[in-house]
Amino acid sequence: MSGSAPAGGSPAGAAPRPATFRGLFAVREFRPLFGTYLLSTIGDELARVALTVLVYQRTDSPLLSAVTFAISYLPWLLGGPLLSTLADRLPRHRVLIASDTARALLVALMAVPGTPLPVLLGLLFVVAVCGPPFESARSALMADVLDGDRYALATSLTNVGSQVAQVLGFVLGGTLVAVLDPSAALLLDAATFAVSAVWLWARLQRRPAPDDGGEAEGPRSMWRDAAEGLRLIGRTPRLRAIISVTWVGTLFANAPEGIAAPLVEQLGQGATQIGVLLAANPAGVTVGGLLVARGLTQQRREQLVPHLVVLSLAPILVAGLVTVWGAPGQGAYATVVALMFVAGLGAAWTIPLNVAFVQAVPQAYRGRAFGVAVSGLYGVQGIGVLAAGAAAEGIAPGGVVALAGGVGLLAVLPPLVSYVRTQGHVAPASPAAGRSRA
Repeated sequence: MSGSAPAGGSPAGAAPRPATFRGLFAVREFRPLFGTYLLSTIGDELARVALTVLVYQRTDSPLLSAVTFAISYLPWLLGGPLLSTLADRLPRHRVLIASDTARALLVALMAVPGTPLPVLLGLLFVVAVCGPPFESARSALMADVLDGDRYALATSLTNVGSQVAQVLGFVLGGTLVAVLDPSAALLLDAATFAVSAVWLWARLQRRPAPDDGGEAEGPRSMWRDAAEGLRLIGRTPRLRAIISVTWVGTLFANAPEGIAAPLVEQLGQGATQIGVLLAANPAGVTVGGLLVARGLTQQRREQLVPHLVVLSLAPILVAGLVTVWGAPGQGAYATVVALMFVAGLGAAWTIPLNVAFVQAVPQAYRGRAFGVAVSGLYGVQGIGVLAAGAAAEGIAPGGVVALAGGVGLLAVLPPLVSYVRTQGHVAPASPAAGRSRA
């Protein structure tokens, strides 16, 4: 990585020491970056379950239920690369604090009882618009705060923590929907954003906006900054391969989430079981992430990616077949939950790819490059759940799940071949450097 040594790095000339979890939490700014991310993720998943169930109960439509689930992903697809440039144009701590403050206020408005469904979905979309600048700034600031193996370990820990938070949010959301109304879940979500904003304001160091090193020619604009991020990725085969695997694998692996409510209904279960089913995959990612985060080197993790990608999709195919061919009941439901957990074990492939991608991007361009990658990631998640919801209007939910797993296994093969062929390739030092070699 280019630029000066990040805060929390080893002194010049000092021998590198193995990264430890204790060492990570000794870094003052890592604690709020990690803690607020988990807090907000719990609230997000809790609210997502509540809104998905609410819409399905009001409309009895799998498609509208999937639309609700997908809305939080779509802003990344529609404007993610542009909004993510804010993380490279403004002080990153300000972007984080302002985003969480706005989301706390908007979600509190969503919690007002009796809010019409179109207004509720509109507010949900605006809340989701705050996601791209926040996530890009958080990822970029993590690389500013930590260096070397500590950054790699922190990325792995954050991925694992995210899955734990999703499990808690999904289970809590399913429980609250069963015993309370969705307004309670939304108020809790608003509270997580408010606490997050205060925590970040109190604990983050005030840094200036990133310096591009004088590489930008002429006045900077958000459109030009977004284009620089696209060009950096476009001319780097390794980054393109990483993104392709991530997007295609996620497109099919996450598609069943959008039809969780009708799938659970086909399995003969109730609303509480929706949260448990949704929690199974992130629970598997948690366990898989813990196994790869500390037990393997980054090189070994990257070598295992193709095997893990296949493991993340094959159980989804089997789960769909079990739902179609099996009799509804607790046994079939438990089998599907177990298969989704196994698929989650395989989905730990996101951890080594995340580390490899972010560390390969120059410091001043991390917000933009990360924004492009995650915009596509959230975009394909939205497309996947929408497509699953649309297909479930005419096909049994179990059949849609089987198709997601089977087609996904075929579609991900070409990106995996490119990934294996580009191992050892690195990104250009900067966009300017990339142009000089062209």
